[in-house]
Amino acid sequence: MTHPTRSIEELVDKLIDYRGKTPPKTSSGIRLVTAKVIKEGFIQDDRVEFIADDYYDTWMRRGLPRRNDILMTTEAPLGEVAQIRTNERIALAQRVILLRGNPKLINQNYFFQALKSPDVQARLRARSTGTTVLGIKQSELRQVQIPCPPRPTQDRIANILSAYDDLIENNTRRIKILEETAQRIYREWFVRFRFPGHENVPLVPSDLGPIPQGWEPTTVGDLGEEKRRSVDPTEVAPETPYVGLEHIPRRSFALSEWSTIDGIQSTKLRFKAGEILFGKIRPYFHKVVIAPVDGVTSTDTIVISALRSEHRALLLNCVFSDDFVAQATQTSQGTKMPRANWGVLQKYPCSLPPRTLLSSFNAAVEPMVELTTSLTLRSRNLRTTRDLLLPKLISGEISVEAAADVGAELMEQTA
Repeated sequence: MTHPTRSIEELVDKLIDYRGKTPPKTSSGIRLVTAKVIKEGFIQDDRVEFIADDYYDTWMRRGLPRRNDILMTTEAPLGEVAQIRTNERIALAQRVILLRGNPKLINQNYFFQALKSPDVQARLRARSTGTTVLGIKQSELRQVQIPCPPRPTQDRIANILSAYDDLIENNTRRIKILEETAQRIYREWFVRFRFPGHENVPLVPSDLGPIPQGWEPTTVGDLGEEKRRSVDPTEVAPETPYVGLEHIPRRSFALSEWSTIDGIQSTKLRFKAGEILFGKIRPYFHKVVIAPVDGVTSTDTIVISALRSEHRALLLNCVFSDDFVAQATQTSQGTKMPRANWGVLQKYPCSLPPRTLLSSFNAAVEPMVELTTSLTLRSRNLRTTRDLLLPKLISGEISVEAAADVGAELMEQTA
């Protein structure tokens, strides 16, 4: 059964258009949400920007965002949507429109899901203008048609699909906590030398400067090596995972997005699950992840493998650290597209603790890394299932009664 439709003009209680100039940015204050952080249904945390607190009321004079409001990008890219999921005050930058549905006509969570559906996205593109960059005028956006089943059906569809988003968000939050905890332990033990029992271990001179007695000065190259396994994409199965720089998140070692090698033509590099992928172009973007699966990656990525299993957690946290990325940035070559060089980075100094202390570090950190990978794969499966269900529910192809059974079957197939 195909659902009847109504225009965005009819459905919205509030439409706030923040197209125009982006406000002056500051190093702290109130978070500024730009078009580039609205992605995959969420406001991403990898590029946090701010405006001054005392400028907030002046800038947001068109209306203040609130929890459950929908944000949509109107250009570069067109049609990315996210829902505000906290009570935090935020400011909106250019190329972002806020949508708040009339609660008498549409469930706000359903509205959000419908805007992500392929049919509605196609209607957005059909009313857009531009060749290289698509954009949509507010007058055209208001005329876009949204499938509108009866309100009880909307409520049930929203509950089904929002459950997936809630699980994904929870996994993302847990991953962030695990990453921050692992990095905190690494900094305390290996940078500040405040490891358990450090009070009884004196610092002694070394080529690296003062290090704890019993520790060995070493380098990243002594812990891991670059792997250059060149591969012709036509010689591997088309469904092989492919990781480009665009798939690697900033400031998170959890890799949850990739495509397939099908259609890729130029020479690439193989990687194995558990190896580190370091984006070497513009290293200041801090694109460093641990691979959750075997696959193929761009030659703009450095594939790093630990030489010994007991060094994997230490190597990952060292390469992911701000200091290492800063060194990669400082020593990169090129102006427009600076590139990091493993020949230089492998000389990055570090220190190795006695085996018992290293074992204690691994016992604390390796489970965090493993759980991060597990949560990453779970979230990918949840997204796959949600994305298969979403168009069928929004279009009316399947009923809400059938959705639970279909969702369970899809979860088994994507597990």
